[in-house]
Amino acid sequence: YFCFLLTALGVTAGAHRLWSHRSYKAKLPLRIFLAAANSMAFQNDIYEWSRDHRVHHKYSETDADPHNARRGFFFSHIGWLFVRKHRDVIEKGRKLDFTDLLDDPVVRFQRKYYKSSVVLMCFVIPTFVPWYLWGESLWNAYFLASILRYTISLNVTWLVNSAAHMYGNRPYDKNINPRQNTLVTLGAIGEGFHNYHHTFPFDYSASELGLKFNPTTWFIDFMFWLGLVTDRKQAPKEMIQARKERTGDGSA
Repeated sequence: YFCFLLTALGVTAGAHRLWSHRSYKAKLPLRIFLAAANSMAFQNDIYEWSRDHRVHHKYSETDADPHNARRGFFFSHIGWLFVRKHRDVIEKGRKLDFTDLLDDPVVRFQRKYYKSSVVLMCFVIPTFVPWYLWGESLWNAYFLASILRYTISLNVTWLVNSAAHMYGNRPYDKNINPRQNTLVTLGAIGEGFHNYHHTFPFDYSASELGLKFNPTTWFIDFMFWLGLVTDRKQAPKEMIQARKERTGDGSA
């Protein structure tokens, strides 16, 4: 479970909220930690993950969306990884600017040594630590802390692309597909408030502050308290309320 939390934070606090959306700033030690955790997630390197996610937000639910939910649950969950990207994803993605990602030496380093970092973080360390520290068998350590944890973390992340674009309410913008999904929120440690996130993608919390369950926000706030995080961006309460009244479905 500890490895799962590290894996999740490498995606949610790292590739997603920090590098994709620039919703807060992180000092070097925290960026190194998040990059290592991201390698444990093994969901493409930070640059590729953030690039695809920015294209997803810019062209959501169109052919230029890498995991377009209008093509069905299976495609948006995992099918998009089995086929070549639609030509619109490539063509329109080239029009976006990703230079800020490669300006970060941590992103460049992780991208350069991604394969070896994945072998170490995703497979070797989760297997070796239980075996060495408390005598777990290598078989159990490999298939539980490494393979099972990896499989679960992949599917939890993919549910944000599939289930959270299909099932739930839309209190902030009823005109877009992304929805508030409690089960996805629980599994993806705070990433299921998806109607809010697509309405206010710059908000570091990806939800209204104080709303229910958001461990990723708690982690970022704790790092802020330690002095490793600065410039957390938030949507003002007045802006949120005005948007609810103007485009929400009235469910909140």
